[in-house]
Amino acid sequence: MPITGFPLTRTQRDGSQGIEYTFWLTGVEGAHAVTVTHAEAVCFVFAIDQAAIESCLKDISGWTLRHLELKSLSLKPVMGLYCQSLKVYWEVLKRLEAEQIALMEEDIRPVDRYLMERFIRTGAVQFETVKGVELRPYDFTPDLKLLSLDIETTLNANQLLSIGLQQGDQSLVLFNGEAPELAWCEGCSDERTLLQRFVEIVADWDPDLIVGWNLIGFDLRVLARRAKANRVGLKLGRDSSEMHVDVGQNGRWFSRIAGRVAIDGIETLKGATWQFDSFSLESVAQALLGRGKAIDNPYDRGEKIQQLFREDKQALATYNIEDCRLVLEIFKKAELLEYLIERTRLTGLALDKVGGSQAAFDNLYLPKLHRAGYVAPPYASGRSDLSVPGGFVMESKPGLYRDVLVFDFKSLYPSIIRTFSVDPLALALAGEASEASLVPGFFGAQFNADVAILPAIIEELWLARDRAKAQGNSALSQAIKIQMNACYGVLGSNLCRFYDQNLSGAITLRGHELLQKTAQWFEFERGHQVIYGDTDSVFVWLGDDCQQGDIAQYGAELADQANHWLQEHLKQQYGVESALELQYETHFKRFLMPTMRHSEKGTKKRYAGLKRSGGEDQLVFKGLETVRSDWTPLAKKFQTELLSRIFNDESWRDLVVETTEQLLSGNADHQLTYRRRLRRPLDAYQASNPPHVKAAKKMQSYLDRQGLNVRLGRGDPIEYVMTVNGPEPTICRKSIIDYQHYVSKQLEPVADTVLPFLGASFNDLIDKQRALF
Repeated sequence: MPITGFPLTRTQRDGSQGIEYTFWLTGVEGAHAVTVTHAEAVCFVFAIDQAAIESCLKDISGWTLRHLELKSLSLKPVMGLYCQSLKVYWEVLKRLEAEQIALMEEDIRPVDRYLMERFIRTGAVQFETVKGVELRPYDFTPDLKLLSLDIETTLNANQLLSIGLQQGDQSLVLFNGEAPELAWCEGCSDERTLLQRFVEIVADWDPDLIVGWNLIGFDLRVLARRAKANRVGLKLGRDSSEMHVDVGQNGRWFSRIAGRVAIDGIETLKGATWQFDSFSLESVAQALLGRGKAIDNPYDRGEKIQQLFREDKQALATYNIEDCRLVLEIFKKAELLEYLIERTRLTGLALDKVGGSQAAFDNLYLPKLHRAGYVAPPYASGRSDLSVPGGFVMESKPGLYRDVLVFDFKSLYPSIIRTFSVDPLALALAGEASEASLVPGFFGAQFNADVAILPAIIEELWLARDRAKAQGNSALSQAIKIQMNACYGVLGSNLCRFYDQNLSGAITLRGHELLQKTAQWFEFERGHQVIYGDTDSVFVWLGDDCQQGDIAQYGAELADQANHWLQEHLKQQYGVESALELQYETHFKRFLMPTMRHSEKGTKKRYAGLKRSGGEDQLVFKGLETVRSDWTPLAKKFQTELLSRIFNDESWRDLVVETTEQLLSGNADHQLTYRRRLRRPLDAYQASNPPHVKAAKKMQSYLDRQGLNVRLGRGDPIEYVMTVNGPEPTICRKSIIDYQHYVSKQLEPVADTVLPFLGASFNDLIDKQRALF
């Protein structure tokens, strides 16, 4: 019976029969390992370097050069350099790099190439050949078992206190020592026994994924360290092999567990483009679930855990298991597991791959490039001497408007790739194209539409996303969106093997042109003023006396007309079929485009508006104080209420005066806290000491005096208020609040964002109020 399933882990090693790849697949009948033998590692070299390579490698064996029917993108013949072992492969690469002999695709792990070249993403099935076992693609959607793990330790993490485990309806907290008398708690005589019992539980529950919060960098790392100290083999692998935890060159920790995947919740949320003010478990849980950790003060949490371990183990068990449950509920609420599965099915990336835009692009593009007869170029070999801008941002026209429509291009950069055949191979083979197949780029570059690979990949992703959205599959839709946008990001990165500014320039500069042409169409063909534009969006003012009855219908009609014009324009000027789609996105009943401070010039990426959404009016803020984490709750609340009143034509002058009076009378003290993060270690701030750093240094002194073993560092949030003696942390403020600071630095800037458009100013209103008394 052949083994089928979804790929969990992949490893490579040297065996007695060449390189061995071991794949753990999880299927209907559980997880099984499949080992492929007799494999070879391969990279590509220029045929012209054959003599130099043979000379460089003449004293080692286990490698061979083979002539191939392949060329580089510079149209030069290439050869395959095959190695029978990983040991030889690494030595070969080391020697050739030292001799500065060009290598192509040498960085692709052999085990990853095996899956990539066979298009194995959605699943695999084992089959037998004359050489042994092989894998081929197989469509399979897994039902993965998740184990949530959280450990509690002493303050310096040199001893385990408890290990919390939650899988489905199974809950267990293992204690170092006696446990409370609860059915889901179990005591162990010492730390060594605790670790051994943990290994037994993992084997018994047999999860596919182990999830947690800062799971690898803390929990698994500490478990590995304590296991070593206790001389316990942390045999968490499905083959009873030990778990390994290491740190990569980028400083990121990673783990290897045979047949199981460790997934960190923080990294997964970031990869799925979720955004939070803080990625602490407390903050994310509050934002997504409406509840948080059982101990919510981060500065005495460590001491509180020690106290609970000594005095109230039942409360500690509740705290420990609640963290496990929070992680599982976050994964469910944010559909993180579904996102990871769909990403793997889409791109072939391993479930635990962090980032991976380049690897995903390789998986989609390289097999098709090879089948076209070409290999990827050496790194840093593309053109890099050009001046390529980012997205186009128009000069805004500041003002307070009625009836502003926003139109945006659906996936602008991917649609440019499709429309204009922007593609590495199409660029390389432009000289072989017929005149009818040539599509112009910029800087004199051209593209051969007949051989382009990337546009078809984008189209396939595009149609799949449309299907996913129609089916309500938000996880797949998000995975596809990220990958489509990454296609431009990869081509525009000098870390990409295909990096060439003729490619990135053909995308961004075409975006500039399209946005400007579209704005001109709205103004000259439809008579509507465009007051702003940013990368893929245009903001169109219908006029304050707009007579359109159904504005949403009118917006949709304008989008249809613009798309028709675009199709005709691009066909006539460039001979291409447009894949661009301008969408009517939003109707702002009222809209504010502010000026730059102390200037009459309009801002960029800062605006606010009142739009109709779901039958209700909704305030939208972009780049203003309300959505910035470095402004106080006072400023955010004031801005929200002020604009709400102005947008709804309600009285607003009394709000300005009353808010100021509440501040000065001390009735708004609870809204005066600033919150900013440290961007580097605290002691690294030497030359500059901004307010939050000054507050952090005072806070560190306070924590030290309290005997709390907490060291503030990069990423830590600092909450402070401004006092007459400067910034002071909220947990140990001694001085009187500097109310005038909040008047001039919080209320006044917010008010004067909009009041000048109404013929008023903050100071005029406050001065008039003061003159009454």
